[in-house]
Amino acid sequence: MAVTFSNVCAVVPAAGFGRRMQTECPKQYLSIGDKTILEHAVAALLANPRVTRVIIAISPGDARFAALSLASHPQITVVDGGAERADSVLAGLQAAGDAQWVLVHDAARPCLHQDDLARLLAISETSRIGGILATPVRDTMKRAEPGLQAIAHTVDRVDLWHALTPQFFPRELLHDCLTRALNEGATITDEASALEYCGFHPELIEGRADNIKVTRPEDLQLAEFYLTRSTHQEKA
Repeated sequence: MAVTFSNVCAVVPAAGFGRRMQTECPKQYLSIGDKTILEHAVAALLANPRVTRVIIAISPGDARFAALSLASHPQITVVDGGAERADSVLAGLQAAGDAQWVLVHDAARPCLHQDDLARLLAISETSRIGGILATPVRDTMKRAEPGLQAIAHTVDRVDLWHALTPQFFPRELLHDCLTRALNEGATITDEASALEYCGFHPELIEGRADNIKVTRPEDLQLAEFYLTRSTHQEKA
């Protein structure tokens, strides 16, 4: 008997400016090959048949998005994002209607592999809480002295993980946790941190380390290398 998986709605917060990129153009609109970073990120989501709809939260007054083919894509909905990531995600959740599960993915993370995405989506059959893609910390970790670029001590890296996206949760649970955390003034750095604040423990699904977020100028060349290599492997 075949297993029937429920459809998933993805939310992509894309209202940020990415000042660390040192460019006038928001990082999600920088190009790698013939596509913007945002287009690469969305294409990776839609490549999985379970992802039937993508909601993109853009900055009010954003004139760049309308020039992309995404603007007329039948599976894409656009909403106004907010000042913070959590505000943009909430706006996307409001537009997600009655979707049972939502997938939240960074607009500046263009190198998502399909095997990672499939393994993350599969947890909807066994979990009521959800989980995130993540990679175990491999480098030695240092804690700095407060306000100084000097080492305070070494942090034990056992059980430390780098949080990636996508992050995958039941829509109602994520909405309720984000709303409570924001109302109570909690610091929310990703969607999982809202669930953690409310006492939940999302799963860690090990993903590939090349699922990088383009944050600094040097990341752009690295992402281009990974995408080019991936394309060549697919054609081989």
